[in-house]
Amino acid sequence: MEDKILRALPGVQKNILLKDYTSYKIGGPAKYFFVAKTKEDLLVAVKTAKNFALPIFILGGGSNLLISEKGFKGLVIKADISDIEFQGNKAFVGAGVNLTKLAYLAADNGLSGLEWAAGIPGTIGGAVYGHAQAFGMKISDIVKSVETINLETLEVHNFTKEQCQFSLKDSIFKQSKNWLIVSAVLEFKNKDAQQVKNQIKEFLEYRRDKHPMEFPSVGSTFINPEKIDEKLISKYPEIEGFIKNGAIPAGYLIAKSGLAGKKIGNAQISEKHANFIINLGGAKADDVLALINLAKKKVKKTFGVDLEPEVQFVT
Repeated sequence: MEDKILRALPGVQKNILLKDYTSYKIGGPAKYFFVAKTKEDLLVAVKTAKNFALPIFILGGGSNLLISEKGFKGLVIKADISDIEFQGNKAFVGAGVNLTKLAYLAADNGLSGLEWAAGIPGTIGGAVYGHAQAFGMKISDIVKSVETINLETLEVHNFTKEQCQFSLKDSIFKQSKNWLIVSAVLEFKNKDAQQVKNQIKEFLEYRRDKHPMEFPSVGSTFINPEKIDEKLISKYPEIEGFIKNGAIPAGYLIAKSGLAGKKIGNAQISEKHANFIINLGGAKADDVLALINLAKKKVKKTFGVDLEPEVQFVT
């Protein structure tokens, strides 16, 4: 069967280490690995996997993934469609386009709306999938439509912004797992190019100052909860200010639970920002998972809050 798969999908590779394709630098081998540069590549790859009954995993920028050392026993398809076309204040972009690259290109064109994403190592596909957001802004602010492939029928389907069902770090694509994001149409606001670049610079400086950028991680590990027992405000008065801003920082809850700096193996809850679990070098997926579970347990005990991980697990 192996030879048949190699013939059916020219360019497919075997036993590729996935840690080299994730921001965590953790992960075992993919049995089969294929880089899709076009929509047609995606269709052929999915069809091949279906024909040979191979499990499929779609990989974007790898910025929100924790993959076990066991790897993936099927076909990993890296969606690397990187086309970018600007028409007025709209951009037609492939799912594999890097967020930081696009933020700068938009700035060059005097277009505002993606400044907040500069410094995030993910892709447009991943941002739409997980409804990426930061600094009070989110990808849905600029999404007009999303082109997808149905993994069951192989039909191409376009979603309007409303049909994407965006909510807190969520979307229809994350919920159903049945849609492969191919591209998106984004609509920006016109603004002075230098002002856009200055805003990007401010956000990047904030990230360098507040986030442990020197170590591999997935960024924020948990979604910031929106609700908490208000009886805790008397003990933690700063919570009232967080609630007014719409969410309580998960990093605050983790730090107040006494876990900042906690290590398991070569993984650590960052002292700089406790919602980051960092790879100090050679960390295993189980080390990270142990810290995730410990943080959930401690925060639940201290604050009565169930933390929800942002990270996607491949075990």
